[in-house]
Amino acid sequence: MQGQDRNIKQDNKQKPISFTSKCMLIGFWGGLICGVIGYIAYLMNFTVFGPALVLKPWALGEWKHELLGQIVGIFAIALLSILTSLIYKVILERWYTMWVGVIYGVVLWFVVFYLLNPIFPDMKSIADFDKNTLVTTICIYILYGLFIGYSVSFEYHELNQPEAGVSEESEDSESRDDSEAETQS
Repeated sequence: MQGQDRNIKQDNKQKPISFTSKCMLIGFWGGLICGVIGYIAYLMNFTVFGPALVLKPWALGEWKHELLGQIVGIFAIALLSILTSLIYKVILERWYTMWVGVIYGVVLWFVVFYLLNPIFPDMKSIADFDKNTLVTTICIYILYGLFIGYSVSFEYHELNQPEAGVSEESEDSESRDDSEAETQS
């Protein structure tokens, strides 16, 4: 009976998620959230393009300019975001500061809107962006980089943090036991 109880308890324990899987989840959710924020900014005319921009080099038809295109664009951004979070994991995971994430967001913005500009047929050059589009997209990318960077670095440091709390507690209890024994004698 005890063997069965032990097996049931072991089966009920969840296996921890690997660090890479956590990074992939962080990337997916970061892309999804920022894609939705980008779509809201597009609806409120803060930017001249929405998340469907990611589809323009590949997708054919007018559907990509409608709601369906925006929704598919949000999910495409979420999937591409998995890759960007894994890149962050490989290169920058050790830096546990928000500024690295902010800089990562600015670099991503520069890559998308400057280096990849030629693959987006309808997108103007950065110099031709209106102020609202420029400021809004930079802010969204900064927030995205901050989210990815800080979340991945936090997970990295949580995973690699020595279990000092356990040894300190045992040392504290031993010193308390020693001091209690001294006062009693």
